Order: sequence, then structure tokens, then C-alpha cells
Amino acid sequence: MTFLSLALIAVVALAGPLLALPVRWRLPVVLGELVAGVVIGRTGLSLVDPGDPTFSLLANIGFALMMFVAGTHVPVRDSQIRSALGQGLGRAAVAAGAAVVLGTVMGLAFGTGHAPLYVVLLASSSAALVLPIVDSLRLGGPQVVAMTAQVAIADIACIVALPLAVDPPNAGRAALGALAVGAAAIVLFFALRALERSGTRQRMHRLSEERKFALELRIQLTLLFALAGVANFGHVSVMLAGFSFGLVVAAVGEPRRLARQLFAVSDGFLGPIFFVWLGASLNLRDLAGHPDMVVLGLVLGIGTVLLHAGLRSMGVPLSLGVLSAAQLGVPVAAASIGTQLHVLLPGEDAALLLGALVTMAASALAGSRAAASFTAPSGSGDAKH
Repeated sequence: MTFLSLALIAVVALAGPLLALPVRWRLPVVLGELVAGVVIGRTGLSLVDPGDPTFSLLANIGFALMMFVAGTHVPVRDSQIRSALGQGLGRAAVAAGAAVVLGTVMGLAFGTGHAPLYVVLLASSSAALVLPIVDSLRLGGPQVVAMTAQVAIADIACIVALPLAVDPPNAGRAALGALAVGAAAIVLFFALRALERSGTRQRMHRLSEERKFALELRIQLTLLFALAGVANFGHVSVMLAGFSFGLVVAAVGEPRRLARQLFAVSDGFLGPIFFVWLGASLNLRDLAGHPDMVVLGLVLGIGTVLLHAGLRSMGVPLSLGVLSAAQLGVPVAAASIGTQLHVLLPGEDAALLLGALVTMAASALAGSRAAASFTAPSGSGDAKH
């Protein structure tokens, strides 16, 4: 990988904010970045090599950092969220039960042997997509709080279950790796909370700000990379490491200055590299030769939307149910992990992302509808940490 290829990636990644610029479209930035990767990658002009070790490493760092930032956005310290956990858990469990039935039927119908993967995808929700929509539209009220809790629970559960579903023969090894990452995250939580309560973190913050050392950013990145190393050693996705550490930092409390620094590193550089790499890794020409995979992607996306819309039977407003169907991290990770392990059928990785795009479009429309009924009063935004 050269500086010229890196410059090319940075330039084409601007397609993300350009497509997301029209507010009325409500398109996620990652969509343009994925499309840009498709254009310059294996499907299109082959201007970059997604198999390049440097490109792959930068992409994996971006993925871990993106999921870390998503984890920090889960308002775990908000008392309203904690009080709504029971309701959110019940809704997530009902969605998971329906996903087991639908995913099993899909696995049998398409003959891929990947029913467990489809179950996880159908049950998943993306905090990385839903929470920014809630914030940007200023949605509020008890129903929105319960929906947020449901999304967070489903996201965490599916992130843990994904490595087990993608590669069932090695599920035991993946389970041990997930346990190791979880145990390490718990240790980090107690260590960071002790530093917070003793005032050490505040003193370090003042010193770093006065001397321009960026100590907090350095330390957080060090811990994130260490946890990602544990994940790699345990043969699980760095997605789990990033999201787990993000939840830890959210529970302890993240300084606003650090949040801005992480936003710049993730959304401004490494995150776009990951999505361009992912788009470049896909060969959408496989879909042309496998129309059944196009159908699979559409069925996954529509099935996920209908499944979450069905939560209306539990009192969930239709717009919030469809909004909770938004997917990003789990299908992206499934395509990435499945491609690296060579366990997916030709075109199946693209089918997973096609399904995610369907849910993104539905959630964007549902968010607009929800804004008419669930907009929070001015000045009552979500608790920040």
C-alpha cells in the first residue's frame, strides 16, 4: 500500500458525507463509503487491493475503533435506560424467538447451511445507527427510552453470538474467546472506575490539557488495541473488543474532549478506511451469477423490518419498531469474518450487506415518521457523559 493509494481511499471516502448531505434523504455516511469501495475494488476498477496487509490492518483498526465509539454512545449511565432494561429485554427476547423460526426457515429454503447466522442477523439491531438517529431527530419519551434499551441489548447479544454463528464448528473456541474479552472488559471497568473515583483521571486530564500531551487518547487507544489483541488471540472479531470497551468507558464516564478526539480519529480517518476496504473486498459480480443471493439479501432485509415491526403486538409504535430494525455492525462483521474465513457462499457476503441496506432505508423513513410523534421538548436531550 502506498501513500497514493491511501490518498485515493481518502478522496473516494468523501462520497459518504456527500451522499449524506441532503438532510431529507437521511442516508448514513457509511453508505457512500461502501459504494466508493465497490467502485475502486474487486467489483469495479480494481484500483486497490483489499488483500494488502497494511490496508487490512488499517481497516481492522477502524472497525474496532468504530465499534468502540458506538459502545460509548450507549447511555448506560442514564437512569431512564436502566429502568427500561426489563421492558427492552422482553422485546429483544420476543424478537429473538421470532428470528429463530424465520432464520431456520430461511436456512432450509436457501440451502446455505447458515441458519444460525440468519437468526443472529434477523434479531440484531444497531446502536451505531439508531442512537444517532434518535439524537439528531431529538426523539424522546418512555417509548423511545424502551426502544433504546431494546436496541442496546439486542446489539450486545448479537455481537457476542455472531462469531459462534458464522463458524459453528469452532463455536467452542469462539465462546472461550468471547468470555476472555468479556472478562478483560470487566477488569478494565473496575480499574478505570477506581482511577475515576480516586481523582487520578481528573488530574491526568488537567495535566494533559495544559501540556498538550493527549494522554487520555493515548491510554484509551492502548487499552483498545490490547483488548483487540485478546480478541484476535481468542479467534473472535475485534468488533466485540471495541464495543465491550466502549460500554466500559460509557459506564465509567467519557470526557467530552476525549469524545471529540475519538470522533476525529474514527469518523474522519480510520472508519472510512474500513468501509472502503469492505466495499473493495466485495465482488458484487457474484450476485449477477447467483440471483438467489439477491433474493436472500432482500428476504433478510425485509424479514428483519417485518420482524421488528411485529413488536407492535407488544405495544411498540410501528415507527419505533421499524427504526429498531436498523442494522450495521453485525451484518458488516458477518460479511467481513465470513470472507476472511471463507465460510460464505459466492455472493453471500454481498447479500448480507444488501439486507442491511434495506433495513437502513426502512429505518430512515421510520425515523422521519417517529419525529412527528416522539420529539423531545427543547432542552431535554439525552444525558451526556
